[in-house]
Amino acid sequence: MRYEPAPVYNAPARLLHWATALLLLIQYVLAWTMPDMHRDTQPIGLIAWHLGLGVAIFLLVLVRLLWRSAHAAPPEPASLPPALRAFARYTHWLLYALLIAVPLMGWANASSRDWPVSLLALMPMPPLSPTGSPIGHALGDWHRNFAWVLLALAGLHIAAALFHRFVLRDNTLTRMLPKHRKQAAPKQ
Repeated sequence: MRYEPAPVYNAPARLLHWATALLLLIQYVLAWTMPDMHRDTQPIGLIAWHLGLGVAIFLLVLVRLLWRSAHAAPPEPASLPPALRAFARYTHWLLYALLIAVPLMGWANASSRDWPVSLLALMPMPPLSPTGSPIGHALGDWHRNFAWVLLALAGLHIAAALFHRFVLRDNTLTRMLPKHRKQAAPKQ
């Protein structure tokens, strides 16, 4: 039986995926190391970096969605059961939704605090809520809670990739790796 490698994501899709993952990792490190925010907290240092990186993640995800809308994902392994296929599809779209919603909530919260928000300290961004907005303030709590949900979902995404690699032994993980290598034929 000849082994056929699974189709891979194109290079821009892989680059956008791994750039998002790297920025998200840096963002969580910033979030855990920045000072707690109170009424008189100023958006300097790590907080300013957190805000700017959040805008970068938001814009990067928009680029990913635009790219994805014009370039179809490679087909999933035919051996994948329909229930897992549906679960993977819904999980991916939920990841996209959270990668958009969580930064927007943080941005709106910063705007309600009258904090300037800029793209990596280079380009000022418009406020998303008026200064003092109760909704903007409440979105800060939602931002924190949904950030935990996003982290859990990202962990599930990583666990699923490892499950595919080490339990199902299919090529799902290798479709997103920088270099696609042929695996040995499955043992019979």
